Amino acid sequence: MGRTILVLGDQLCRDHPALEAADQAGDQLLMVEAREEFPRMHRSKRVFHYSAMRHHAEWLRSEGWNVDYHALPSSTGLDQAWREHVRQFSPDGLWLMEANTWSQARVIENMADFTGTTCRIFPTRQFLVSRAEFSKGAAGKKRLLMENHYRAVRSRLGVLVEADGTPTGGAWNFDAANRRTVSDWKRDGAPRPPRPPVVQADPSSLVAQVSRDVEEAFPEGTGPAGNCWLPVTREGALEGLDTFVRQRLVRFGDYQDLMLQDSPTMFHSLISGPLNIGLLAPLECVRAAESAYRAGLAPLAATEGFIRQIIGWREFVNGVYWLKMPDYLQVNALEARRRLPAFFRSGNTRMHCLSTVLREAIDSAYNHHIQRLMILGNFCLIAGIDPQQAHDWFLDMYVDAHEWVMAANVLGMALHADGGFMATKPYASSASYISKMSNYCSGCSYDPAKKSGSGACPFNLLYWDFYDRHTQLLGRNPRTAMMVKAWLKRPAGEREAILGEAAGFLRKLDAGDLV
Repeated sequence: MGRTILVLGDQLCRDHPALEAADQAGDQLLMVEAREEFPRMHRSKRVFHYSAMRHHAEWLRSEGWNVDYHALPSSTGLDQAWREHVRQFSPDGLWLMEANTWSQARVIENMADFTGTTCRIFPTRQFLVSRAEFSKGAAGKKRLLMENHYRAVRSRLGVLVEADGTPTGGAWNFDAANRRTVSDWKRDGAPRPPRPPVVQADPSSLVAQVSRDVEEAFPEGTGPAGNCWLPVTREGALEGLDTFVRQRLVRFGDYQDLMLQDSPTMFHSLISGPLNIGLLAPLECVRAAESAYRAGLAPLAATEGFIRQIIGWREFVNGVYWLKMPDYLQVNALEARRRLPAFFRSGNTRMHCLSTVLREAIDSAYNHHIQRLMILGNFCLIAGIDPQQAHDWFLDMYVDAHEWVMAANVLGMALHADGGFMATKPYASSASYISKMSNYCSGCSYDPAKKSGSGACPFNLLYWDFYDRHTQLLGRNPRTAMMVKAWLKRPAGEREAILGEAAGFLRKLDAGDLV
């Protein structure tokens, strides 16, 4: 018999290196809708992943490949499917591309060991920086800076770089130009793009069948199974990228940090889901945006901001993940132990910002990055939520979430649980930021302007409670020391009142009361 090429569910790229080296006539492909992980995962996320897998399998068959496909509802786990595959096909070897997560890699090691099969692993095509390259650059460093990584990768690839090696526009980073507030947005005429429509699949379609399979197999999952609003084919993903570049990139930079309850996706690209499962390649997304800028279709600040999300953050968090695993998932430098509130699964809270963002996530398996960082992550940080519970929730909930995505983004960036390895300061914020960058505060039960007393916003109380809990740590950090000094200079009675109210709120939170 020939070899088996394992095509993992998050590796649906058409330039898969193992396929390029394989023998189409003699080798067999294996694809598995693994179901053993994360029983409470959002069902729309599962429908997106499995639908994309089934479409990819159809494309592979149309290209002449033999595909052994293990689908719901009978499919179990990757290791069990492998054993069944070996019994049926007796492969001479197992070929695959580097797994994208540590847990997948361990399962595959065990699969090969169990059957005594020779395993050949090809370098990934889904990232621009290899794990070895990132590790080499991080050697001996106590802390990494994304900006340094970003500039090095951009220079190597020649993205937004002029012939003399200088950055286009004379600067590497235009982030300061990409922070327009709600007030700015209103003065600009309140522009917004059309909201992406919810795709209503034909009852006989592949996506509709996957929805039915997911409903049956995962009755405890979060959210609806029928809301598959992202493209599930390579062609659809390319169309989505083109639509973003043509219609939304021009305003993406101005409003990328804005949060609006009646326009949750705003001008964001919405490509992270397809990109993270291989339907798009990172460099083609970068080049599409760069070409739009060169053609005069998008401003430099917006283009650079989008490119930084891919070349900068996406590559950086993947590098940190592989550098720090497997211990990274257990970090808890701030010793946060509070359990994740039940309202993270229901959205049932009087805090309007949290309720809005959570209900959007429950409905669509999506929030944009500022909602995740400055609403959800910020609350978990200042309330002292257990970082592992928070990480698991983020991993369950979002359509674009994978372990390599969420580990550094949640544990490092949002919760500072790695002690500052990848972020120079905790991203703690009071209600003032939320009020400035969103329209969530209007009509809320709490007043963002009140720092204490009846009706004071919990974000204000918890913000100072967080600084009080971590005075020594934050006092040593140049980026937070001024806030510590400001807190300690307040009259003792004022500090005691704020801490008492924060403690009262946290008691209600722990008791499961409506807060």
